[in-house]
Amino acid sequence: MFTGIIESTATVSATDSVAGGRCLRIDIGAIGGEFKNGDSLSVSGVCLTVTTIADDIAAFDVINETLERTTLGEKHVGTQVNLERPLRVGDRFDGHFVQGHVDGTARIERIQKSSKEHILWLAPQKHLVPYMIPKGSVAVDGVSLTIAAVTDRTFSVALIPTTLDRTTLGSAKKGDRVNIESDIIARTIICHLSNLKEAGGISLKAMQNAGFIR
Repeated sequence: MFTGIIESTATVSATDSVAGGRCLRIDIGAIGGEFKNGDSLSVSGVCLTVTTIADDIAAFDVINETLERTTLGEKHVGTQVNLERPLRVGDRFDGHFVQGHVDGTARIERIQKSSKEHILWLAPQKHLVPYMIPKGSVAVDGVSLTIAAVTDRTFSVALIPTTLDRTTLGSAKKGDRVNIESDIIARTIICHLSNLKEAGGISLKAMQNAGFIR
């Protein structure tokens, strides 16, 4: 479990084809000393498992499904990625609940910049649109953000200076693809309501049976 509060950015040092996917090697720097084989790390919003680590270079085996669902297949040597270590028991919780299970991607359609604001407008894949809720949470490349506005096919997020300085979103450009993880609470509610509708409609009785109300 993660929170979407990025701890650092890191550089991809190598990518190699392996059976069933690719091996991604990342220079994780100062936090490398804390990791061992089998540990988890969020890489631009994707929860990956460390397969080997030496001299702060961590290797991750990324299967084809993950390469197809996320932007990790587009990463090359020199690419910057966002890093977040998983929560420990007793840690202070900021951001929102982020699983590291990316739902899909979005493309940056427009960037509004001024002396007062920096806003990204993103067009998510069609199946993600229902989960984009005004003032709801979303993880963009692993960064916990609040959705500012929603249209029929896009949504916007406002980036504060700290986010611009400490994450890869500060260098994002129009046309770039980013990883999207919708809010697990919104996704769960919408999924249950959709199931109720398919089962014969949403009624007071159906809502009670599903546990939404008493």
